[in-house]
Amino acid sequence: MSLTILAIESSCDDTSAAIVRDGAVLSNKTANQEIHQLYGGVVPEAASRAHQINILPVVEGAIRAAGISKTEIDAVAFTRGPGLIGSLIVGVSFAKGFALSRNLPLIEVNHMMAHVLAHFAEATKPNFPFLCLTVSGGHTQILIVRDYLEMEVIGQTIDDAAGEAFDKTGKMLGLDYPAGPIIDKLAREGQARFTFPEPKIPGLNFSFSGLKTSILYFIKKQVAENPNFIAENLADICASVQARIVSILLHKLTKAAEETGIREIALAGGVSANSALRSGLQEEGLKRGWNTYIPKFEYCTDNAAMIGITGYYKYLKGEFVGQEVTPVARWEV
Repeated sequence: MSLTILAIESSCDDTSAAIVRDGAVLSNKTANQEIHQLYGGVVPEAASRAHQINILPVVEGAIRAAGISKTEIDAVAFTRGPGLIGSLIVGVSFAKGFALSRNLPLIEVNHMMAHVLAHFAEATKPNFPFLCLTVSGGHTQILIVRDYLEMEVIGQTIDDAAGEAFDKTGKMLGLDYPAGPIIDKLAREGQARFTFPEPKIPGLNFSFSGLKTSILYFIKKQVAENPNFIAENLADICASVQARIVSILLHKLTKAAEETGIREIALAGGVSANSALRSGLQEEGLKRGWNTYIPKFEYCTDNAAMIGITGYYKYLKGEFVGQEVTPVARWEV
């Protein structure tokens, strides 16, 4: 007998729904919110309102694309956290209402755990145990993944995340939001000829606040000397910033691999869509004899397929929640 799960993701500014059957993704639909480009960042109130508009059409689209009927759904998985509380409320409320109307079990999912398990939506899957570098706008972590639902964070940012460093740099340079993909594109046209410091953080933890400050001071100094500095050097600035962020991430990941002896290495999270990070990991893997795993782009950013995959493994272990469940803005893996 097959197991079909409806999955809901609404942790930030993307409304997503997916249908997962027996651990395979049948459909994965996402509605993006362009309104935040006007403000240079996600506006929580605007995000939650957009989720209210998008969630029903997205869910209906996912069910239709999967070629199933609502009666075939056996459970509902949803992102409980971490994320923006207003955005989470929309997804959690919809999931609870849908489950209650059809008397279906509910499965809460940790958004960051789901990013890791996005790898199991792919044909080629990492072997346990593996290391996963999870990089997004709000989180930067290195985890040892011992089983589907058994993970240990061994390194994380002590302040800002790598994705935030990309976005704040973009704001300094006058780029649209989200700046990460724009910096990535411009960096391919430039050379990393400007030097930015690498934080000296002990152990496997990260820090990006100092890097952001050094970029700010650098830009201010150069613009004071030449008002056209940004326009004349935009691609090289982007290439230099991106090179440093990637080097920080890979340096810590390499250290983690050496300390643990694990050679199965995975990448996850929104920033894993960055071309320099993807190619850098592959190059390190070839040099060090790692088996490396990088999800397709559609499974890197926030998506419901990863929620459904996680929900599938939680269902097999009987990990359900009741209608009293509420969203949480912060939730450790």
